[in-house]
Amino acid sequence: MIIVQLIGKVQPEFWARALNSMAIKEVDVIVVGAGFGGLRALHALRQQGKKVQVIEASEDVGGVWHHNGYPGARCDVESYDYSYSFSPELEQQWVWSERYATQPEILRYIRHVVERFDMRKDIRFNCRMERAQYDAQGGRWAVACSDGSLWSAHYLVLAVGQLSSPKTPSLPGQDKFGGQIIHSALWPKEPVSFAGKRVAIIGTGSSGMQMTPVIARQAAHLTVFQRTPNYSVPAANAPVSPEEDRQVKANYRQRREQAWNSPTGLGFLPGKKSALEASPQERAEVYEAAWSRLGYGFALTYFDILLNKEANDTAAEFIRQKIASVIEKPQLREKLVPRDHAFAARRPSVDDGYFQAFNRDNVQLVDVRETPIVELTASGIRTQTEEHHLDTIIFATGFDAFTGSLLKPEIIGREGLTLKQKWAAGPVTHLGVGTAGFPNLFVLVGPGSPSLLSNVMVSIEEQSDWFAQMIHFMDLHGVREVEVTQAAEQAWVAHVNARAQETLYLTADSYYNGAEVAGKPRVFMPYTGGVRGYRRLLRKCADHGYEGFAMRDQPLDSGGQILNSGAGVADVAPRDFAAVLVGDADGVQR
Repeated sequence: MIIVQLIGKVQPEFWARALNSMAIKEVDVIVVGAGFGGLRALHALRQQGKKVQVIEASEDVGGVWHHNGYPGARCDVESYDYSYSFSPELEQQWVWSERYATQPEILRYIRHVVERFDMRKDIRFNCRMERAQYDAQGGRWAVACSDGSLWSAHYLVLAVGQLSSPKTPSLPGQDKFGGQIIHSALWPKEPVSFAGKRVAIIGTGSSGMQMTPVIARQAAHLTVFQRTPNYSVPAANAPVSPEEDRQVKANYRQRREQAWNSPTGLGFLPGKKSALEASPQERAEVYEAAWSRLGYGFALTYFDILLNKEANDTAAEFIRQKIASVIEKPQLREKLVPRDHAFAARRPSVDDGYFQAFNRDNVQLVDVRETPIVELTASGIRTQTEEHHLDTIIFATGFDAFTGSLLKPEIIGREGLTLKQKWAAGPVTHLGVGTAGFPNLFVLVGPGSPSLLSNVMVSIEEQSDWFAQMIHFMDLHGVREVEVTQAAEQAWVAHVNARAQETLYLTADSYYNGAEVAGKPRVFMPYTGGVRGYRRLLRKCADHGYEGFAMRDQPLDSGGQILNSGAGVADVAPRDFAAVLVGDADGVQR
């Protein structure tokens, strides 16, 4: 019995109690994670009449927005677009206060959705999935959780989030520090005061850039430790007026359609011209208009900014000049202006006064490339040149993106193969939603999908509905087991790599390609073919009987018969299938 095997290998004292009480709970689907993705999957699967159990490791809903409560935390997608589209009533009744919502407002929205649609009854909190194993004879997943609960489900949906596994540095002497250490992604629930404190922020990605100006106004002294200067554009945030709210809601469907049919899901359509076709004066005018309003959409002002280095240089130089113009101290200006990578090859930040904060007398920059951190001491941080006396150290060091949370639990597919073993050289998927050897398992906005290169809300909704429709198709056709074919996943990985090579993403180290985590395989993980192009491929897959997915009337190990062989994909050479894909997909910014 697969449950007995599961119990024997994970915290046996918990599982022995559960087995003795026969507390094995059976459901149709287990969804792991109660962030935006898991909640949307719950809604879609409920619509198909499925009995769904969401398991969530923390004490409440929200995922990344539950944990990332640091000062200044704010979404870089406009509030109206970073929201669910499945309920017109919800769209019309919820009122956003700002163009770019803060973490507390986003969390209020998520909690409102949960209560409004009575989702809490199907969520089990403080319940971390530690191990999942596929029963190849029964065609079900057995799941063991940290709270001692055991589950059996036909389908397993991993909605664990791409930015939910924080990188927590372990620096020499860290246990000696006598002050407070906080990670931006694990922010305390109780208020944190910086009044009169000497504070350090280590890291200058989005979290570090957002919190720096806020903490600078509160702390006695702030030291920012920077490894890599980063591009950032103004958030262009503003309160939402009643008139603007009325206008958006009067045309919400059109706004959604525009987002669904844009490359990034942001609703900004790329310029149709090359940056190199425009005159210097025209480019300056276009960039200036975008700088003042578009936020992250600045990268879409011309279609080839992420495709052509010369085109990118025009945008990068404009941004450098903008950054330099607000930094008063020449020595800091040189250190803060990014020059070592193309604009947006690493995810750029959207900030509100980050660079201006360094004009304050109480803010200091430490370039750790010039003066590396040697150790933490009882009273602060010692670099190669000096010791910085501190009360609080904040690690704004980011995440093990895309795969970190997927590989934390032990997930075992056919013949004892673990997902960690399968992905030892990097993630391998078909369409980013499934992987061979792991039947009836779906990954939501994971590697191989637009994911973090898109407005992730658009991708979440697209994939959640697609999973639910596939399961409905399976029910109608007597399918008990679905599994990605090896040919399909090989073709998809080749296609993802080919599309990435058309861009400038591969020219920089970033979490897109695993370079931010020591020892992680250097593989480009998200799909650059665009939200619109990806949707076309999902629809094509479904229209052709879910090509790339072998479907069986019974589990393979129970003598199941193949109802389709991946709609012919299993018999097509990977190169041929990839060629078909290239013909249908959009370019990254086209």
